[in-house]
Amino acid sequence: MSDVLSQEEIDALLEALTRGEMNVEALKEEETSGRVRTYDFKRALRFSKDQIRSLTRIHENFARLLTTQYSTILRSYMQISVASVDQLPYEEFIRSVAASTIVGVYTAAPLKGNFLIELSPTLAYAMLERILGGTGSHPVGRYNWTEIEQKIIERLLLRAAKVFRDSWLQMIEIDPRLEDIETNPQFLQIVSPNDIVAVITLGAKIGEMSGMINICLPHVMLEPLMNKLSARHMLSTAKRELSETERLAIEARIVKTPVPVSVILGQATLSLGELLELSVGDVIRLGTRHDAPLVLFVGTKPKYYVRAGRSRRRLAVIVERPVEEEGEDGGFERP
Repeated sequence: MSDVLSQEEIDALLEALTRGEMNVEALKEEETSGRVRTYDFKRALRFSKDQIRSLTRIHENFARLLTTQYSTILRSYMQISVASVDQLPYEEFIRSVAASTIVGVYTAAPLKGNFLIELSPTLAYAMLERILGGTGSHPVGRYNWTEIEQKIIERLLLRAAKVFRDSWLQMIEIDPRLEDIETNPQFLQIVSPNDIVAVITLGAKIGEMSGMINICLPHVMLEPLMNKLSARHMLSTAKRELSETERLAIEARIVKTPVPVSVILGQATLSLGELLELSVGDVIRLGTRHDAPLVLFVGTKPKYYVRAGRSRRRLAVIVERPVEEEGEDGGFERP
């Protein structure tokens, strides 16, 4: 809201002061008292608002990618979105975690320390039931997880690690690895109780069941990235030129991408009557000379002129020259 008052608001205030409806001394006292705020030194804020917004954007991407991955595994549409991003002492986060929950403990090299991904019991049980062929619509209270069930849920936590890596790729290339699965939050001591952690809460819904996915990122783990967790740095990163290492990594991925390659021997046009009269032994004349080069298509684009032949008892072609040299496609169109 703007601090600049309109002329009508100024006139209304002056009129209220004139009539005695407003006490000037009370206004001064209220203004003075409003500047005093309670501050808890045990809960010192370590993340700025700008950094919180950056974490929100990163994990909105994480939620979108995780929605796709989990929907595929569960064979049912699952909706995941960021509900909140807060910073609080680690002890307070642990107290808020429900008993009999499922918590994955991860490392994220080259960052030091651990982070947590927690699936609420209701959500974890619904996902487990969907994987085992059920509807995932039965509510559950306190639940003791068996080793087999934990092993099944481990698949979901492993997939979350891959998605976590992809969502942070714009910021830093990390290697998240699932180190352990814990069902008792009291045994989870990844940092000291008073250390500040960023807690990203994702709301998840599958069918009629809903629950929460909590991501706990300690400040000590993200400390090397604090300068990068700003909108200015993220925008500059998006515009900067790629380094040689990044360029080679992208090139290595691209060269492994499979593409369809085809060679068109020729084309002909027949009427429907001629097509119906075809029989064994009939000859169809193609619009290509027998000594003319053929056109090799990469996808739907004509790329090379080639000659047909054999190689080790298989049909093969030898590349003669690119199509772009003459700006022609040999008279063929990709069907």
